[in-house]
Amino acid sequence: MSFRLRLALVAAVAVALAVVAASAVVFVVVRNQLRGDVDATLRTRATEITHGPGLRIESGPNGGAYLDPGPFSSGIDCMQAVRGDGKVFKTFNEGCSLPVDRRVVAAAHNNRDRYFSDASDSGLRWRVLTVPGNGFALQIARNLGEVNHTLHRVTIYLIAIALGGILVAAALGLAVSQAALRPVRRLTETTEHVTETGDLSERIETTGHDELSRLAASFNTMLGALEESSRAQRQLVADASHELRTPLTSLRTNIEVLAGERTLAPEDRERLLNDVVEQLGEMTSLIAELIELARAEQHPEEAEDVRLDLLAQTAVERARRNRPNVTFTTDFEESMVHGVPSTIERAVANLLDNAAKWSPPGGKVEVVVRGGEVTVRDHGPGIDEEDLPYVFDRFYRASSARGMSGSGLGLAIVRQVAEAHGGRVVAERPDGGGTLMRLRLDGTAS
Repeated sequence: MSFRLRLALVAAVAVALAVVAASAVVFVVVRNQLRGDVDATLRTRATEITHGPGLRIESGPNGGAYLDPGPFSSGIDCMQAVRGDGKVFKTFNEGCSLPVDRRVVAAAHNNRDRYFSDASDSGLRWRVLTVPGNGFALQIARNLGEVNHTLHRVTIYLIAIALGGILVAAALGLAVSQAALRPVRRLTETTEHVTETGDLSERIETTGHDELSRLAASFNTMLGALEESSRAQRQLVADASHELRTPLTSLRTNIEVLAGERTLAPEDRERLLNDVVEQLGEMTSLIAELIELARAEQHPEEAEDVRLDLLAQTAVERARRNRPNVTFTTDFEESMVHGVPSTIERAVANLLDNAAKWSPPGGKVEVVVRGGEVTVRDHGPGIDEEDLPYVFDRFYRASSARGMSGSGLGLAIVRQVAEAHGGRVVAERPDGGGTLMRLRLDGTAS
């Protein structure tokens, strides 16, 4: 069963329950009202009789004893008197017969208050009021045939109304569900189209601010994120292929020369071997950084509270060993952040390596940690103004850096780490020359 049909069925069942409940209430109210009118008439007649001249038993034409109804029998369909010994006196020519039980006999002895009861006689239904008297119990009754007939007609009307209401509710449920589920249908069609074609540029038109519109907007956002991720992956593969092509081509050429039959001078062979080793190193570094990017995107490690100043201190000590020709000065304050220690330390190390690479021999790199932020400043030539927006892009190499070692992925890794921790990294041109890098990790631990 489709969701649309289930929604219409639920609407129909809900309306059916409401209609049935309302019909039951209406039936009870009408029944009580009709029977209440009968009871009121019987009370009135009983009061008139008990306050009248009293009950009289007279002889009938056949010598029998009969109840004289007096002038108050109007509105009464049956009347009889019951003596204390259980003898029943009916009105002359009265064809009805009301049941006599111990309660009636007790009422004849003034042992009970007046009370109502229902009785049956020859297929007729009676509403009976029993009134105690002096040695007699008076029973007056009205036929409930008209009341029951009216209730039967009301029941038929209520059933017809209930069935009609249920049918209308089902039809309206189908119409409403069709309109309400139209955005879901468009969402399904778009999902199927994307699945079949792989076209992540597909979008759903959204209007309004209800839950379904928000769902469609979230789906569009997800498609946009997937499209951007797919684009970034294709760009990464293309850039990696391009970056690997040059060292691979050079490496292949050098190996072919070394493996050739012609004799090379010792110094030429040594130079080619050094080139091969250097190219293999570049490829190893490039592949390692590509792996680092992929691992960072997968977030394989759990975040924890870490001391940013201690991580930076470890990275600085390693940089001092690897770059003995550069002086690193530090100004650290205790700073707690929430993140993955290994990736944060790698980001700081990349900033230090980049600053050392651009520093002149004997140059100074200033490292500051304060309030969840790491700043690294070198005193090298600085970054050109037109290159500042792109220094954190993958494989971007400024024109001044084309002849230097590096894969162009170090700063891209820094930006990826910053964004993964809810922060950012920016490059600035400070007064006095050089480059200032600010790595801000907004996931600061409390």
